[in-house]
Amino acid sequence: MHQNLTPTHPISTPLVGTVIAVQANFCQVQIDPETEAVGGKLILCTRRARLQKIGVSAIVGDRVTIDEVDWQSAKGVVTDVFPRHSLLDRPPVANADRILLVFALAEPALDSFLLSKFLVKAESTGLQVSLCLNKSDLVTDMQRQEWCDRLSNWGYQPIVISVETGVGVKELQIELDRQITVFAGHSGVGKSSLTNALIPDSNIRVARVSGKLSRGRHTTRHVQLFTMPTGGLIADTPGFNQPDIACTPTELPRYFPEIRQRLAIAHCQFSDCTHRDEPNCVVRGDWERYAHYLDFLADSIAWEQQLQSQPKLESSLKQKSGSGKKQYEPKLDSKYRQISRHTLIQSLDELAEELDVD
Repeated sequence: MHQNLTPTHPISTPLVGTVIAVQANFCQVQIDPETEAVGGKLILCTRRARLQKIGVSAIVGDRVTIDEVDWQSAKGVVTDVFPRHSLLDRPPVANADRILLVFALAEPALDSFLLSKFLVKAESTGLQVSLCLNKSDLVTDMQRQEWCDRLSNWGYQPIVISVETGVGVKELQIELDRQITVFAGHSGVGKSSLTNALIPDSNIRVARVSGKLSRGRHTTRHVQLFTMPTGGLIADTPGFNQPDIACTPTELPRYFPEIRQRLAIAHCQFSDCTHRDEPNCVVRGDWERYAHYLDFLADSIAWEQQLQSQPKLESSLKQKSGSGKKQYEPKLDSKYRQISRHTLIQSLDELAEELDVD
C-alpha cells in the first residue's frame, strides 16, 4: 500500500529535487527540503521521452525538475536535468563535492602503498580529497600519532575516528554538512558501518572481515545517496580492491601533494620532466612516496600506450558476445546494420507516449 503523500493545498509545478537512486529506467528523486509542504518527499520518476531522444540521462546526484506528480502513488516524470558541476564515471555520481577515503588503522592493517593508490585515484577526480582513519580503538595512541605524522608529510590531515566507540563521528558529520560526499576505500574498513553511524536509519548491510584474507566482503552493490540529519548527502559506493591508475605520465605528478609543493618553489630543467632520471630534477629525492610515484609512473606509461593502440583495433573490429574468450569480428557499415528488436520497440513506445496513445 502506498503512503498517502497528497499535500493539504495545491503545489506549484515543476518541482526541483536531487536524484538519490537509479534503477533501470526509473530514478528516485528527493524534493528539495525547503519546498513548502512536500520538501524531503521521495518521488519515483521516469524520464520524459524528449530527454531520452536527445540522450539525456539522470544519474545519482543530478539536480532535476519533475512534473506530472501523482501524489497518491508518489510517482512523477523527470522533465529536465540541470548542468553538472562535477561528474564521476566510476562510480557514476554527479555534482559530488568531496571524496572521503575511509581506511582502517587495523583489521585490516593499513597498507601505505594501497592507501597511496587510492589517494592518487581520488586526486585525479578534481574533487576535494579527505582522509578518514577508522578503528582507532584497535591501536595505541602512539600508533595513531605515528600515522598522523606520516600522512601529514604526504600532505594530508586525516580525521581519526572509531565507529565502534563513536569517537570523532560527530565531528565528521559536521565536516560533511551541506555537501555531496563520495565514500571510497578498501573493502572491510567500515564504510557502510560509518554511514550507518552518521545516518542511523540508512540500514546498510555490513559484512565481517575475512579472517583468512584480512579483508572485507563487498556489501554495497549500487550507488545510492543517503541524507544526513544535518542535510549533507553521502554516496556509499560499491567497494573495489584495486583502483586503477588511468592517467597520463604528464598528469600523474599533479596528484601528489609532495610534488606540487616542490614544483611550487622550483622548476625542473626540462618542461616535460618525468621526475625519474632526468638531470636537475627538483622532485627526485628522499621523500617516502617517491617509490610509489615511480611504480605508478610505470603503470601510467603502460596505460597511455594501451590507450593509443586501442582505437586502431576498435575502429574496424567488434567484440563478439556470449563467448568465454575475447573474439573479434569485422564491423558492418552502418547502412547494413539491422535495427534491434529492443531499439524498435523502444522507439515505438516513445512515439506512442508523444502521441498520447496506447
